[in-house]
Amino acid sequence: MLLIPSIDIRGGHCVRLFKGDFSAETIYARPPLEVARDYAERGARWLHLVDLDGARDGALTNHAALTAMIGVAGLSVQVGGGIRQRSSVDELLSLGAARVVVGSAAVERPGEVAAWLREYGPERICLAFDIRLNHDGLAHLQTRGWRDASTVGLFDAVERFAEHGLRHVLCTDIDRDGALAGPNVELYRRCVTRFPTIAWQASGGVRDDADLQALADTGAAAAISGKALLEGRIDAPQMRRWLEG
Repeated sequence: MLLIPSIDIRGGHCVRLFKGDFSAETIYARPPLEVARDYAERGARWLHLVDLDGARDGALTNHAALTAMIGVAGLSVQVGGGIRQRSSVDELLSLGAARVVVGSAAVERPGEVAAWLREYGPERICLAFDIRLNHDGLAHLQTRGWRDASTVGLFDAVERFAEHGLRHVLCTDIDRDGALAGPNVELYRRCVTRFPTIAWQASGGVRDDADLQALADTGAAAAISGKALLEGRIDAPQMRRWLEG
């Protein structure tokens, strides 16, 4: 399993939200580009960037910060947040992004996004399905910066794209994101069992090396971590082991 550091950008700053709440924001003093370079020096192969302003407003916003980090030597970068038009996919790929992460559009316009998968290929598009568990324990998707609830279930959403070559899915348990409460290991175990050919990226709740091992044991292809890495909760040798996959 590969550890992919995450940098969330809002207003040009490196931030973390608590459970997707824009009013519960932690702003980190280090510039996003400095953080990205540090991860590269520590051995990161991939970086996950999120334009939080874009996720909320539906259009790429933090162009300068994104462009600078995409250009960090040695890093392959996947970018998400507000990718709701084909033109945004084209723009990010032309800037050098290795992969574009599409969330709300995949839920709201699945036919159009399926065409993107076929056109750009399954290695250039990752679908982001952000979930909240309902009272029955079923995973239902949230959209538009996690503000809007949908009636679409996680597995139903993945099934829509399976025949179009879907390879990469980033699944975030919103109620664990930024909370350092531990990942939803059982959720990702079910995801891998149901769709074993998908390269699942597990996101939300990672606290430490033990959490990364637990996710690796589910068969997840990658784990996304933001807050735990920013706050130094995983030491350098442990971090390097997972960064190198």
